Amino acid sequence: MTEELNTTKEDIRLKRWRLALGGDEADGIGVELDARAMAIDKAIGMLYDGNLSGKGDRKGSLSRSSPNIAKWLGDIRTYFPSSIVKVMQQDALDRFDLRQLLLEPELLAGTEPDVHLVATLIALKSLIPAKTRATAREVVGKVVDDILRRLATEMRNAVAGSINRASRNNRPKYKEIDWDRTIKANLKHYQAEYGTIIPERQIGYSRRRASLRDIILCLDQSGSMAGSIVYAGVFGAVLASLPSVSTRVVAFDTSVVDLTENIHDPIDLLFGVQLGGGTDINQALAYCQTLISRPQDTIVILISDLYEGGNRQEMFRRAAAIALSGAQMIALLALSDDGAPAYDHNVAEGYAALGIPSFACTPDLFPDLLAAAIGRKDIAHWTAKHDIVTTRPGA
Repeated sequence: MTEELNTTKEDIRLKRWRLALGGDEADGIGVELDARAMAIDKAIGMLYDGNLSGKGDRKGSLSRSSPNIAKWLGDIRTYFPSSIVKVMQQDALDRFDLRQLLLEPELLAGTEPDVHLVATLIALKSLIPAKTRATAREVVGKVVDDILRRLATEMRNAVAGSINRASRNNRPKYKEIDWDRTIKANLKHYQAEYGTIIPERQIGYSRRRASLRDIILCLDQSGSMAGSIVYAGVFGAVLASLPSVSTRVVAFDTSVVDLTENIHDPIDLLFGVQLGGGTDINQALAYCQTLISRPQDTIVILISDLYEGGNRQEMFRRAAAIALSGAQMIALLALSDDGAPAYDHNVAEGYAALGIPSFACTPDLFPDLLAAAIGRKDIAHWTAKHDIVTTRPGA
């Protein structure tokens, strides 16, 4: 603490430049670092100078460097906030062959869980040895719990509120009239001379049905959609807990798998995903068509970057058939916080011409989007309200 107080702003600025430049021949500042700053410099250098393997060779095998990696993971968690730790972990995964090391339970337990790490574990699920499976599930469970803590209540409230509004009976038969609500809604029409009200607006009891909307989440399993699948899987589990909606989760690459039987356990659902395959949207939409029994009450949300590897013309024909049937179809180019996604602009424009909106959505906005779809609101108006750029025909 004394050292911190005696350090001037100029010293701090120079130390930060020294850490950024990396020292040695790149350092023209000549600033000496204290012990803590030296440890930070070493942690940064191990990653960005290619020394994480302990051999100075980015392309070398890391099979014997687990203790070195484990110490580095502990160091970055000590010296950096969790948001920076997640970035550095992801950079390590991208720059080095660390995926095999993530299959070691002690190493995996020392990581900072995030959506990208979960996506990596899902992609590696077939390689995870028995000794690491419990740890992998714990890591995935931490991320799932964090998403549920942040967004589950908002999702439930948004969907329940929209369903309640959609289910109101505003043209009731006499025996269906809710007299208490009808009287309150018409108090402004009280006629003093007659001592009564004119029930200009009649409100009936809500129509009770097993579910008021059918929601189909159709998830692209290609590697670029990994983060989106994590969020979509958790949202699917939240929706499954709501009796007012019937939810199906379908994942696809060049084949289609229905994950609905695992929908009540988001961890099982996510481990049912097989990341990294090709993309056949046409085949996925064909399967989704078989799930639509009451189009006017169905919402199909395709989460994909739209890089179709199958029959493109047939895909457009199926998408058009879904839209013309009366079902609502939305194409989400991404469901993540990772910024603007890469996607097939031609397919997005083709969807827009069919009246199918195509845009990216952050996880925190997804509950409100779903509520708007349930209420059959104008999705173009909804995207404009939230400053979301949508694809337009011929854009």
